[in-house]
Amino acid sequence: MKKLSLTLIILLALKTVIAQNPLVTHMFTADPTARVHNGKLYIYPSSDTYPPAGREAEFPRFCMPGYHAFSLENGATWKDHGWILKENDVPWGDKDTYAMWAPDCIEKDGKYYYYFPAKPKDGSSFRRIGVGVSDSPTGPFEWEEDYIKGVSGIDPGLFIDDDGTPYLFFGGGKELFVAPLKANMKEIAAEPKLVEHLPAGYKEASFMFKRDSIYYFTYAHVFTDEGYTIAYATADNPMGPFTYVGKMMDNLGNGTNHHSVVEYEGKWILFYHWWEISGYNKLRSMRADYIEFKNDGSVKKVKPTLRGIGTPTLGDTIQIDRYNEISGAQTAFVGGNEPPGWMVCETKMMSHVRFNRVDFGDGQAQKIAARIACGQRVGSFEVRLNNSKGKLIAEFPAEYTGGWNSWKTVETTLLEKVEGVQDLVVVFKADWGSDKVVNLNWLVIQ
Repeated sequence: MKKLSLTLIILLALKTVIAQNPLVTHMFTADPTARVHNGKLYIYPSSDTYPPAGREAEFPRFCMPGYHAFSLENGATWKDHGWILKENDVPWGDKDTYAMWAPDCIEKDGKYYYYFPAKPKDGSSFRRIGVGVSDSPTGPFEWEEDYIKGVSGIDPGLFIDDDGTPYLFFGGGKELFVAPLKANMKEIAAEPKLVEHLPAGYKEASFMFKRDSIYYFTYAHVFTDEGYTIAYATADNPMGPFTYVGKMMDNLGNGTNHHSVVEYEGKWILFYHWWEISGYNKLRSMRADYIEFKNDGSVKKVKPTLRGIGTPTLGDTIQIDRYNEISGAQTAFVGGNEPPGWMVCETKMMSHVRFNRVDFGDGQAQKIAARIACGQRVGSFEVRLNNSKGKLIAEFPAEYTGGWNSWKTVETTLLEKVEGVQDLVVVFKADWGSDKVVNLNWLVIQ
């Protein structure tokens, strides 16, 4: 075993901003709208931040300065493309309001149209909706000088039907609306229509998708006895009439939720947000989990998981603490100077953690790296396939690193050639009666 080179340590450390759930940890992200452009998965979230110093009292709720964009690279690495739009760059928007709520970005005829709500400087509405156009899904965008006329509200959600007709869904409060758009994607083609036949309660976050000739109108629905849920109704036309079906996700921790649904590589995925990094529901983080449909087309209720989506492959960070199964060990926020996230800790003799769906490719993997902290030097941990007694592919000693919050990246050579998608099980070993073996942050297969 040897230490990784300094360059590789830096590269791997940069990857630790990536997690399974939540999807990114280096910044706060909310309201994720996911889209597939040219076979690649993108997410367009809003962003939460801390209020500017001295202005904390102005932001008892959300403080949202603008938008980043993310794309899925490799098997499970989310690339941050940086700022797409900052609020003070909105031509028609008020300044320094930190009021940039949920956006969307959709492709039509080779152009990418980015929609967003902002507070108008003319004071004509609580929020107006603007649009920009680009030749790339990550911009730069050319922003329209004025907001879309005839539209007032939040949470733009776009849908393009099979015949090429675009629709804009929007609204918040007791009413949600839909309007067809003109071919230029910048003007409505008819007066907005109220989405009817939904249960009473606060509503927002409209998002439409189509599956097997069924139109699914999904939205955030606040029930007085539960709070924010994700609900849906169905129709045979994108403008309704809709039939309310029920909830596709229950309330999470008595805070907001905002979502999108996309099909990617043959699987349907629900994107949403939670706030487990901050512990505060105004500083949120986007997440994702798979959706299953029943034979009649209805949606099985989605339960949030740590593991989330994606199949890490060579070079991806495997956040082993986002487990499918854990026994005899625990997880906690990572200590020391590590980037935000979690670790597997309190590991004892024969404790283990299992992480499903890791793609070893065609068997070209040679090594595996681990990020560890260890305050003792008796014991080891193994990496096995599929279960705690499965094929042994790697073994690490419990190397003293300087303490339980002193982190080091170590690597070892794989003992077996491994191919295809496998479940990984890390098994911890030490003298019986030892309280701890090692703290483990992540793995990377190389």
